[in-house]
Parts: sequence; C-alpha cells; structure tokens
Amino acid sequence: MINENRIRLWRGFWQLADPKIWVASTVPMAVAAALAYSLEGTFNLYWFLWSLVGVYLIEIGKNAVNEFVDFESGVDTSITPDKRTPFSGGKKVIVDGILTLSEVKVIAAVTMILAGLVGLYVVFAREPEVLWIGIAGYAISIFYSLPPVKLCYRGFGELAVGLTFGPLVLCGTYLVQTYKISTEAVLCSLILGLLIANVLWINQFPDYEADMMGQKKNWVVRMGKKKATSVFAALFTAAFALSAILAFIAGNPFFLLPLCVFPLARRAVDVARRYYDDIPRLIEANAKTVQVYQLTGLTLIIAALLG
Repeated sequence: MINENRIRLWRGFWQLADPKIWVASTVPMAVAAALAYSLEGTFNLYWFLWSLVGVYLIEIGKNAVNEFVDFESGVDTSITPDKRTPFSGGKKVIVDGILTLSEVKVIAAVTMILAGLVGLYVVFAREPEVLWIGIAGYAISIFYSLPPVKLCYRGFGELAVGLTFGPLVLCGTYLVQTYKISTEAVLCSLILGLLIANVLWINQFPDYEADMMGQKKNWVVRMGKKKATSVFAALFTAAFALSAILAFIAGNPFFLLPLCVFPLARRAVDVARRYYDDIPRLIEANAKTVQVYQLTGLTLIIAALLG
C-alpha cells in the first residue's frame, strides 16, 4: 500500500511538473547562452545549470498553483471530454484523481520556496542585478492564477506569459552570464515572448466554454474565438517582423533564419481560421504553434553562433 501511494504521488508530481513543456523556458535560456557566447565570448555552465534549476522549479510551482485554482474555480471540472486536448485543460491531476487538492497545494508551496532559495543563491553569489528580474518572474508565476490578483482571470495572462518566457527569462539568463543586457538579447526575447504568448492564445480555444463558465476572462473569451484568430495571426506577424529588425540592427543576416519557419505559422493560422470551433481539427494549429516557437528558438541559436 505504501509503495502504491509513493508511485501515485511520483506519477502525479511528474504529470503536474510536465517536463515536456519545460521547452517554453529552455528555449529562451538556450538562446541567451548562445548570444552570450557569440557577443561576449563567455558561457558559464555552472551558473547556466543553476538558472535552469531555478526556472524549472518556478514552472512546476506555477503549474501547481494554476491547477488547484482552476479546480477550485470550477474551470477544470467544466471541461467536457470532447474538449480535452494535450494542449489545454491544465495538468488534470486533480480531476483525474491522481493527486488530492491538498497534495497539489503542498507541491506548489515546496517548489516555490526552493525556487526562491535558488534565486537568492544566484543573486548573492553571481549577479545582484538579476534580483529585480527574479522578483518580477517569481511574482508573476504565483499571481498568474492565485487570488486575489488572478492575472489570467482578468485578461493579463497572455501578457504575463509573453513577458515571463520572453524578456524576463532570456534577459535574466543573459545577465547572469555576461553581467549586462544587450540590444540583441532584448529583441530576441521579444520575438520569443510574442510566440510563446501565441502558444497560450491558441491553447485557450479548446477551453473557451469552460473558461467562460469559470469567469476566466482571458482575451479569447472576451473577443470570441472567431475574432481571436486575427490576433493569433498578428502575433506571428509581429514576431517575424522583429526578426528582420533584429537582423538589421545586429548587422547579422543570419537572424533572418526564423523567416524559414513562416510557412508553419501560416498553416497554423489557416487551420485556426477554418476550424476554430472544431477542436479535433484545431489541434493541428496548437501543435504547429508550438513547433514555430521551438524552431524559431533553434534558428535564433544558430544565427547567434554563426554571427
């Protein structure tokens, strides 16, 4: 019985942690490391790994907070089976009975405390200036869904995700590596911030009805799915436009490489516009949006190293 309980807890923890989505933070950190090596000739593996640990802990804590808040608000319990997808509906550990509500709250508290300790170690042992970036990211991750702030319930979730996984993570990692922040790092962070916000944007489509019932007033709920597809297209356009600006300002034509990913983005937009109310067919747009984010990150790394 004890072993079965441990297996259940471990399985629930990893489903809640969801390592496959850590790519959201790994991509900007890898781009920051490539930029630091290319522009400043430096890369400190020790501090890069500590940065990874701290950010991953925050991701787990954020997932846990979001999970129990969405459960208590009724959002997760309102999602019908035909609307469940691998890209939406939370981590499903409470609604599927894998973890209890109290267990998820304990995981949230422990991982956020550990993340704070790791952050303080980096601040005091490596780079004091990263403190303010760390505080911003830490606060956003907690209050993304936690009352009374509940950013994602009040229409600030998309901005919070774009800001965190773009400028905060990338520029914070670059600062830890180089003790400064460059124009190239800021522009790359904005590109990735727009694209990861777009991942959240399209992932909100399957949860539309449940979010509306649970008073989770994100911008897809506020605008309606049909109008929201126009913003979906605009975020892609802005990201690729920034790539061209980055290539010009940096004097590095390799920063045009992300434009190679444009056909994937165009396909995602076409699918979203056609099937925004047909969840099984919309999943292709969800998947392609994630691919655009990943491949853009890869091309930015290549561009930085080649440049």
